[in-house]
Amino acid sequence: MTQNANSLTGQCALITGAAHRIGAAIARTLHREGMDLVLHYRSSAAAAQRLQEELHARRRDSVKLIQADLHETTALPHLIASTAAFRQRLDLLVNNASSFYPTPLGKVDENAWDDLIGSNLKAPFFLSQSAAPLLRAAGGAIINLVDIHAERPLKDHPVYSIAKAGNAMLVKSLARELGPDIRVNGVAPGAILWPEQGLEEAARREILERTALKRAGSPEDIARTLLFLVRDARYITGQIIAVDGGRTLQQ
Repeated sequence: MTQNANSLTGQCALITGAAHRIGAAIARTLHREGMDLVLHYRSSAAAAQRLQEELHARRRDSVKLIQADLHETTALPHLIASTAAFRQRLDLLVNNASSFYPTPLGKVDENAWDDLIGSNLKAPFFLSQSAAPLLRAAGGAIINLVDIHAERPLKDHPVYSIAKAGNAMLVKSLARELGPDIRVNGVAPGAILWPEQGLEEAARREILERTALKRAGSPEDIARTLLFLVRDARYITGQIIAVDGGRTLQQ
């Protein structure tokens, strides 16, 4: 019996910022499809270990954890080397790790700039560069988590919006640089998860009212879109899919 050409069984993915929220949803979705996973985390060790145990209960020895600070650019090749040692291949890099917080103009310092640009743009670039030889050998793919605010800046978040705009161009630039061997695409979430620092109920209602579907999405909506790009969209590269319930239709 021949294996489905679109099957992901036996392939390996590296997901950054995978311990919780959208990263964990992506991990669960790809694991269900048969992929073995390398899950990166920075400080969420307990959450990463719980996720590993959950996935190992379904398939033993299918998940490796790696702790790393993605701001340390010189360490990124070692992260890729550790990934390669797990399954001697890499089929998918998911650049999910991201810092997000307000930086009102006039109060921005260099530390905030370096953190937001570093996690959302610099690290994805250098990690992709380090991963390219392995991905090329596997005919693999890169998926970036972008943001709808890459096109429409978010009030009081200029540095984050600038970083995500760069991330969107990174998708397109890498697709051109790495084709035909590696496909590069992006997913841009809209109202999926509220910020971890909280948001007033009135502000939430206002955001949802701006969407065509009048409701929030879920991390699984992002994960399913990413799965489509990885498994089914073999002739799509350099594209960014907004998963925002139609929020970007609002004038």
